[in-house]
Amino acid sequence: MDTHILREKKPYYTKDKDELFHQLREEAKQIVAALAPERQNEIIFKAFFFPALYFIAWIVALFYGTHPWLLFGAYFFMGIAIVLNYLNVIHDCVHDTIFKSRRFNQLYVYLFDLMGASSFIWKMRHIRYHHNYPNVSGWDTDIDQSALVRVTPHAKFSVLHKYQHIYLPFIYPLFLFNWLLIRDFSDMFNKERTVQKLMGRIPTGEYIKLFFFKSLFIFTLVILPKFKLGISWGLILAAFTVMIFTASIFALIVLLPPHANTASEFPLPNAQRKLPYSWFMHMLKTTNDVNGDNWFTRFILGNFNYHIVHHLFPNIHHAFYPEITRALQQLAAQHQLPYRCYSITTALKKHYLLLKQNRSEFDLWEESM
Repeated sequence: MDTHILREKKPYYTKDKDELFHQLREEAKQIVAALAPERQNEIIFKAFFFPALYFIAWIVALFYGTHPWLLFGAYFFMGIAIVLNYLNVIHDCVHDTIFKSRRFNQLYVYLFDLMGASSFIWKMRHIRYHHNYPNVSGWDTDIDQSALVRVTPHAKFSVLHKYQHIYLPFIYPLFLFNWLLIRDFSDMFNKERTVQKLMGRIPTGEYIKLFFFKSLFIFTLVILPKFKLGISWGLILAAFTVMIFTASIFALIVLLPPHANTASEFPLPNAQRKLPYSWFMHMLKTTNDVNGDNWFTRFILGNFNYHIVHHLFPNIHHAFYPEITRALQQLAAQHQLPYRCYSITTALKKHYLLLKQNRSEFDLWEESM
Protein backbone atom coordinates (compact mmCIF):
# COMPACT_ATOMS: atom_id res chain seq x y z
CA MET A 1 0.00 0.00 0.00
CA ASP A 2 1.46 3.37 -1.01
CA THR A 3 0.74 5.57 1.99
CA HIS A 4 2.20 8.61 0.25
CA ILE A 5 -0.48 8.45 -2.46
CA LEU A 6 -3.20 8.04 0.16
CA ARG A 7 -1.98 11.09 2.07
CA GLU A 8 -2.19 13.09 -1.14
CA LYS A 9 -5.88 12.17 -1.38
CA LYS A 10 -6.79 13.38 2.10
CA PRO A 11 -9.46 16.11 2.24
CA TYR A 12 -8.35 19.49 3.55
CA TYR A 13 -10.19 22.40 5.10
CA THR A 14 -10.78 25.86 3.70
CA LYS A 15 -8.00 28.16 4.80
CA ASP A 16 -9.20 30.69 7.32
CA LYS A 17 -7.42 32.68 10.01
CA ASP A 18 -10.15 31.72 12.50
CA GLU A 19 -9.43 34.57 14.87
CA LEU A 20 -12.48 33.60 16.90
CA PHE A 21 -11.12 30.11 17.44
CA HIS A 22 -7.77 31.51 18.55
CA GLN A 23 -9.62 33.77 21.00
CA LEU A 24 -11.55 30.77 22.34
CA ARG A 25 -8.36 28.73 22.61
CA GLU A 26 -6.75 31.41 24.78
CA GLU A 27 -9.82 31.47 27.02
CA ALA A 28 -9.68 27.68 27.27
CA LYS A 29 -6.05 27.80 28.36
CA GLN A 30 -6.90 30.30 31.10
CA ILE A 31 -9.84 28.19 32.29
CA VAL A 32 -7.69 25.06 32.52
CA ALA A 33 -4.89 26.91 34.32
CA ALA A 34 -7.35 28.31 36.88
CA LEU A 35 -9.27 25.09 37.55
CA ALA A 36 -6.60 22.40 37.19
CA PRO A 37 -5.32 22.50 40.81
CA GLU A 38 -8.77 21.79 42.27
CA ARG A 39 -9.84 19.22 39.65
CA GLN A 40 -6.68 17.15 39.28
CA ASN A 41 -7.50 14.90 42.24
CA GLU A 42 -10.93 14.09 40.81
CA ILE A 43 -9.39 13.33 37.41
CA ILE A 44 -6.98 10.80 38.95
CA PHE A 45 -9.66 9.38 41.27
CA LYS A 46 -11.97 8.62 38.33
CA ALA A 47 -9.10 6.92 36.48
CA PHE A 48 -8.99 4.28 39.24
CA PHE A 49 -12.61 4.33 40.40
CA PHE A 50 -14.34 3.33 37.17
CA PRO A 51 -12.03 0.41 36.26
CA ALA A 52 -12.46 -0.82 39.84
CA LEU A 53 -16.26 -0.86 39.40
CA TYR A 54 -15.95 -3.13 36.36
CA PHE A 55 -13.53 -5.58 37.96
CA ILE A 56 -15.45 -5.70 41.25
CA ALA A 57 -18.61 -6.62 39.32
CA TRP A 58 -16.66 -9.35 37.50
CA ILE A 59 -15.37 -10.76 40.81
CA VAL A 60 -18.91 -10.77 42.23
CA ALA A 61 -20.12 -12.69 39.17
CA LEU A 62 -17.20 -15.14 39.32
CA PHE A 63 -17.59 -16.03 43.01
CA TYR A 64 -21.28 -15.49 43.71
CA GLY A 65 -22.86 -16.10 40.33
CA THR A 66 -24.50 -19.34 41.41
CA HIS A 67 -27.29 -17.03 42.57
CA PRO A 68 -28.94 -16.09 39.25
CA TRP A 69 -30.00 -12.62 40.38
CA LEU A 70 -26.40 -11.85 41.41
CA LEU A 71 -25.07 -13.27 38.14
CA PHE A 72 -27.39 -11.22 35.94
CA GLY A 73 -27.06 -8.16 38.16
CA ALA A 74 -23.27 -8.27 37.96
CA TYR A 75 -23.27 -8.70 34.17
CA PHE A 76 -25.80 -5.90 33.78
CA PHE A 77 -23.56 -3.67 35.89
CA MET A 78 -20.50 -4.67 33.85
CA GLY A 79 -22.34 -3.52 30.73
CA ILE A 80 -22.88 -0.12 32.34
CA ALA A 81 -19.29 -0.06 33.61
CA ILE A 82 -17.84 -0.68 30.14
CA VAL A 83 -19.50 2.50 28.87
CA LEU A 84 -18.56 4.51 31.98
CA ASN A 85 -14.93 3.47 31.57
CA TYR A 86 -15.04 4.53 27.94
CA LEU A 87 -16.54 7.93 28.76
CA ASN A 88 -14.43 8.74 31.80
CA VAL A 89 -11.13 6.95 31.35
CA ILE A 90 -10.33 5.26 28.03
CA HIS A 91 -11.52 8.13 25.85
CA ASP A 92 -9.41 10.66 27.75
CA CYS A 93 -6.37 8.40 27.89
CA VAL A 94 -6.33 7.97 24.12
CA HIS A 95 -6.13 11.78 23.93
CA ASP A 96 -3.35 11.80 26.58
CA THR A 97 -5.27 14.03 28.99
CA ILE A 98 -5.38 12.09 32.29
CA PHE A 99 -1.74 11.48 33.21
CA LYS A 100 1.28 13.66 32.53
CA SER A 101 3.10 10.63 31.12
CA ARG A 102 1.99 9.85 27.57
CA ARG A 103 3.24 6.28 28.02
CA PHE A 104 1.04 5.83 31.10
CA ASN A 105 -1.98 7.17 29.20
CA GLN A 106 -1.38 4.74 26.35
CA LEU A 107 -0.89 1.79 28.71
CA TYR A 108 -4.23 2.65 30.30
CA VAL A 109 -5.92 2.40 26.91
CA TYR A 110 -5.35 -1.37 27.15
CA LEU A 111 -8.35 -1.37 29.47
CA PHE A 112 -10.36 -1.29 26.25
CA ASP A 113 -8.70 -4.51 25.09
CA LEU A 114 -9.56 -6.16 28.40
CA MET A 115 -13.17 -5.10 27.84
CA GLY A 116 -13.31 -6.72 24.41
CA ALA A 117 -12.42 -3.96 21.91
CA SER A 118 -9.20 -3.53 19.95
CA SER A 119 -7.59 -0.37 21.30
CA PHE A 120 -5.20 -0.23 18.32
CA ILE A 121 -7.97 -0.20 15.73
CA TRP A 122 -10.16 2.13 17.81
CA LYS A 123 -7.34 4.68 18.16
CA MET A 124 -6.98 4.68 14.36
CA ARG A 125 -10.70 5.12 13.86
CA HIS A 126 -11.14 7.73 16.56
CA ILE A 127 -8.03 9.90 16.24
CA ARG A 128 -7.11 9.67 12.57
CA TYR A 129 -10.58 9.59 11.07
CA HIS A 130 -13.42 10.68 13.34
CA HIS A 131 -11.62 13.64 14.88
CA ASN A 132 -10.02 14.80 11.65
CA TYR A 133 -13.11 14.40 9.45
CA PRO A 134 -16.34 14.25 11.49
CA ASN A 135 -19.39 13.52 9.31
CA VAL A 136 -17.31 13.33 6.11
CA SER A 137 -18.50 10.27 4.23
CA GLY A 138 -15.69 7.87 3.40
CA TRP A 139 -13.43 9.31 6.10
CA ASP A 140 -15.38 9.40 9.36
CA THR A 141 -15.50 5.78 10.50
CA ASP A 142 -18.26 6.57 13.01
CA ILE A 143 -20.75 7.13 10.19
CA ASP A 144 -19.31 4.42 7.90
CA GLN A 145 -19.94 1.37 10.05
CA SER A 146 -22.33 -1.16 8.55
CA ALA A 147 -24.07 -1.81 5.24
CA LEU A 148 -27.30 -2.11 7.25
CA VAL A 149 -27.37 1.60 8.12
CA ARG A 150 -27.26 4.63 5.84
CA VAL A 151 -26.42 7.52 8.16
CA THR A 152 -25.12 9.93 5.54
CA PRO A 153 -27.03 10.86 2.37
CA HIS A 154 -23.83 10.24 0.40
CA ALA A 155 -23.51 6.56 1.38
CA LYS A 156 -24.21 3.73 -1.03
CA PHE A 157 -27.93 2.94 -1.18
CA SER A 158 -29.49 -0.48 -0.65
CA VAL A 159 -33.12 -1.57 -0.91
CA LEU A 160 -32.85 -2.57 2.76
CA HIS A 161 -32.38 1.07 3.73
CA LYS A 162 -36.02 1.80 2.85
CA TYR A 163 -36.90 0.11 6.13
CA GLN A 164 -33.92 1.13 8.26
CA HIS A 165 -35.97 3.44 10.49
CA ILE A 166 -38.06 0.37 11.38
CA TYR A 167 -35.45 -2.34 11.86
CA LEU A 168 -32.47 -0.38 13.21
CA PRO A 169 -33.95 0.34 16.66
CA PHE A 170 -34.15 -3.46 17.07
CA ILE A 171 -30.62 -4.02 15.73
CA TYR A 172 -28.94 -1.30 17.80
CA PRO A 173 -28.75 -3.57 20.90
CA LEU A 174 -26.32 -5.68 18.80
CA PHE A 175 -23.97 -2.70 18.39
CA LEU A 176 -21.25 -4.11 20.67
CA PHE A 177 -21.66 -7.64 19.35
CA ASN A 178 -20.83 -6.25 15.92
CA TRP A 179 -17.94 -4.18 17.29
CA LEU A 180 -16.37 -6.96 19.35
CA LEU A 181 -16.88 -9.90 17.03
CA ILE A 182 -17.01 -8.44 13.49
CA ARG A 183 -15.98 -4.82 13.05
CA ASP A 184 -12.51 -5.00 14.66
CA PHE A 185 -11.62 -8.02 12.53
CA SER A 186 -12.96 -6.39 9.35
CA ASP A 187 -10.89 -3.26 9.96
CA MET A 188 -7.76 -5.35 10.52
CA PHE A 189 -8.12 -7.69 7.55
CA ASN A 190 -10.35 -6.01 4.93
CA LYS A 191 -8.27 -3.71 2.71
CA GLU A 192 -11.44 -2.02 1.44
CA ARG A 193 -12.31 -0.63 4.89
CA THR A 194 -11.92 3.08 5.59
CA VAL A 195 -9.40 2.41 8.35
CA GLN A 196 -6.90 1.00 5.87
CA LYS A 197 -6.57 4.31 4.00
CA LEU A 198 -3.83 5.77 6.17
CA MET A 199 -2.63 2.78 8.14
CA GLY A 200 -0.11 1.25 5.80
CA ARG A 201 1.36 -2.01 7.09
CA ILE A 202 -0.14 -3.16 10.39
CA PRO A 203 2.53 -4.50 12.79
CA THR A 204 2.35 -8.27 13.28
CA GLY A 205 2.13 -7.72 17.04
CA GLU A 206 -1.23 -5.99 16.63
CA TYR A 207 -2.72 -9.10 15.00
CA ILE A 208 -1.43 -11.20 17.89
CA LYS A 209 -2.88 -8.74 20.44
CA LEU A 210 -6.22 -8.73 18.59
CA PHE A 211 -6.67 -12.49 18.92
CA PHE A 212 -5.13 -12.67 22.39
CA PHE A 213 -7.37 -10.03 23.98
CA LYS A 214 -10.53 -11.18 22.19
CA SER A 215 -9.87 -14.71 23.44
CA LEU A 216 -9.09 -13.44 26.94
CA PHE A 217 -12.35 -11.46 26.96
CA ILE A 218 -14.43 -14.51 26.01
CA PHE A 219 -12.49 -16.71 28.44
CA THR A 220 -12.91 -14.41 31.46
CA LEU A 221 -16.55 -13.49 30.77
CA VAL A 222 -17.94 -16.81 29.49
CA ILE A 223 -15.69 -19.88 29.82
CA LEU A 224 -14.10 -19.29 33.24
CA PRO A 225 -17.37 -18.34 35.03
CA LYS A 226 -19.21 -21.27 33.44
CA PHE A 227 -16.74 -23.85 34.84
CA LYS A 228 -15.94 -21.99 38.07
CA LEU A 229 -19.62 -21.71 38.98
CA GLY A 230 -20.70 -25.03 37.48
CA ILE A 231 -23.64 -23.42 35.68
CA SER A 232 -25.13 -24.20 32.28
CA TRP A 233 -23.91 -22.71 28.99
CA GLY A 234 -27.37 -21.25 28.50
CA LEU A 235 -27.22 -19.33 31.77
CA ILE A 236 -23.75 -17.84 31.27
CA LEU A 237 -24.47 -16.94 27.64
CA ALA A 238 -27.71 -15.26 28.70
CA ALA A 239 -25.83 -13.21 31.31
CA PHE A 240 -23.18 -12.28 28.72
CA THR A 241 -25.93 -11.21 26.32
CA VAL A 242 -27.48 -9.01 29.02
CA MET A 243 -24.10 -7.30 29.46
CA ILE A 244 -23.64 -6.65 25.74
CA PHE A 245 -27.23 -5.46 25.22
CA THR A 246 -26.96 -3.12 28.22
CA ALA A 247 -23.64 -1.67 27.07
CA SER A 248 -24.89 -1.27 23.49
CA ILE A 249 -28.07 0.62 24.40
CA PHE A 250 -26.35 2.82 26.98
CA ALA A 251 -23.45 3.58 24.61
CA LEU A 252 -25.71 4.53 21.70
CA ILE A 253 -27.87 6.82 23.84
CA VAL A 254 -24.69 8.75 24.66
CA LEU A 255 -22.82 8.44 21.35
CA LEU A 256 -25.55 9.05 18.76
CA PRO A 257 -26.79 12.58 19.70
CA PRO A 258 -23.63 14.70 19.06
CA HIS A 259 -23.26 14.03 15.31
CA ALA A 260 -25.81 11.82 13.59
CA ASN A 261 -28.97 13.91 13.34
CA THR A 262 -30.92 15.98 10.84
CA ALA A 263 -29.51 19.30 12.08
CA SER A 264 -25.90 18.30 11.44
CA GLU A 265 -24.28 18.72 8.05
CA PHE A 266 -22.41 16.02 6.16
CA PRO A 267 -19.94 18.03 4.05
CA LEU A 268 -18.09 16.52 1.11
CA PRO A 269 -14.79 17.67 -0.42
CA ASN A 270 -14.87 19.02 -3.96
CA ALA A 271 -12.90 17.66 -6.91
CA GLN A 272 -9.77 19.29 -5.50
CA ARG A 273 -10.37 17.54 -2.13
CA LYS A 274 -11.26 20.86 -0.48
CA LEU A 275 -13.96 20.84 2.21
CA PRO A 276 -16.47 23.73 2.20
CA TYR A 277 -15.66 25.12 5.66
CA SER A 278 -12.72 26.02 7.81
CA TRP A 279 -11.78 23.50 10.49
CA PHE A 280 -13.46 25.55 13.25
CA MET A 281 -16.68 26.07 11.30
CA HIS A 282 -16.71 22.41 10.23
CA MET A 283 -16.78 21.30 13.87
CA LEU A 284 -19.71 23.62 14.60
CA LYS A 285 -21.64 22.47 11.53
CA THR A 286 -21.17 18.75 12.21
CA THR A 287 -21.34 18.59 16.02
CA ASN A 288 -23.84 19.63 18.67
CA ASP A 289 -24.06 19.56 22.45
CA VAL A 290 -26.72 17.94 24.62
CA ASN A 291 -28.39 19.79 27.49
CA GLY A 292 -27.36 19.04 31.04
CA ASP A 293 -24.90 20.32 33.60
CA ASN A 294 -25.13 18.43 36.87
CA TRP A 295 -23.28 15.86 38.96
CA PHE A 296 -24.50 12.99 36.77
CA THR A 297 -23.35 14.48 33.46
CA ARG A 298 -20.06 15.68 34.96
CA PHE A 299 -18.98 12.74 37.10
CA ILE A 300 -20.84 9.76 35.58
CA LEU A 301 -21.08 10.66 31.87
CA GLY A 302 -17.70 12.37 31.67
CA ASN A 303 -19.18 15.61 30.25
CA PHE A 304 -19.68 13.79 26.95
CA ASN A 305 -22.67 16.04 26.30
CA TYR A 306 -20.22 18.97 25.85
CA HIS A 307 -19.08 17.47 22.61
CA ILE A 308 -18.21 20.51 20.54
CA VAL A 309 -15.39 21.66 22.80
CA HIS A 310 -14.08 18.10 22.83
CA HIS A 311 -13.68 18.28 19.06
CA LEU A 312 -12.18 21.76 19.29
CA PHE A 313 -9.81 20.85 22.13
CA PRO A 314 -9.29 17.08 22.20
CA ASN A 315 -6.08 17.54 24.20
CA ILE A 316 -8.02 19.00 27.17
CA HIS A 317 -9.57 16.72 29.80
CA HIS A 318 -13.36 16.54 29.97
CA ALA A 319 -13.39 17.98 33.51
CA PHE A 320 -12.98 21.47 32.02
CA TYR A 321 -15.62 21.24 29.28
CA PRO A 322 -18.56 22.98 31.02
CA GLU A 323 -16.62 26.22 31.59
CA ILE A 324 -15.05 26.18 28.12
CA THR A 325 -18.49 25.55 26.63
CA ARG A 326 -19.86 28.63 28.37
CA ALA A 327 -17.06 30.65 26.77
CA LEU A 328 -17.99 29.14 23.39
CA GLN A 329 -21.68 29.96 23.92
CA GLN A 330 -20.84 33.59 24.67
CA LEU A 331 -18.62 33.79 21.59
CA ALA A 332 -21.32 32.20 19.44
CA ALA A 333 -23.96 34.64 20.69
CA GLN A 334 -21.70 37.65 20.01
CA HIS A 335 -20.70 36.57 16.50
CA GLN A 336 -23.72 34.54 15.30
CA LEU A 337 -21.82 31.26 15.17
CA PRO A 338 -23.88 28.10 14.47
CA TYR A 339 -23.61 26.65 17.98
CA ARG A 340 -26.29 24.00 18.59
CA CYS A 341 -27.51 22.32 21.77
CA TYR A 342 -30.51 19.99 22.16
CA SER A 343 -32.20 17.95 24.85
CA ILE A 344 -31.40 14.24 24.75
CA THR A 345 -34.93 13.42 23.54
CA THR A 346 -34.75 16.02 20.75
CA ALA A 347 -31.33 14.76 19.64
CA LEU A 348 -32.49 11.14 19.54
CA LYS A 349 -35.64 12.15 17.66
CA LYS A 350 -33.48 13.98 15.11
CA HIS A 351 -31.38 10.83 14.73
CA TYR A 352 -34.49 8.79 14.03
CA LEU A 353 -35.62 11.38 11.46
CA LEU A 354 -32.17 11.15 9.87
CA LEU A 355 -32.67 7.43 9.39
CA LYS A 356 -36.02 8.12 7.74
CA GLN A 357 -34.56 10.80 5.46
CA ASN A 358 -31.69 8.57 4.32
CA ARG A 359 -33.85 5.56 3.54
CA SER A 360 -34.09 6.88 -0.02
CA GLU A 361 -31.55 7.49 -2.80
CA PHE A 362 -32.96 11.01 -3.02
CA ASP A 363 -30.39 13.42 -1.51
CA LEU A 364 -32.35 15.99 0.49
CA TRP A 365 -29.23 17.93 1.39
CA GLU A 366 -28.06 18.27 -2.21
CA GLU A 367 -31.48 19.25 -3.54
CA SER A 368 -31.98 21.91 -0.87
CA MET A 369 -28.72 23.71 -1.54
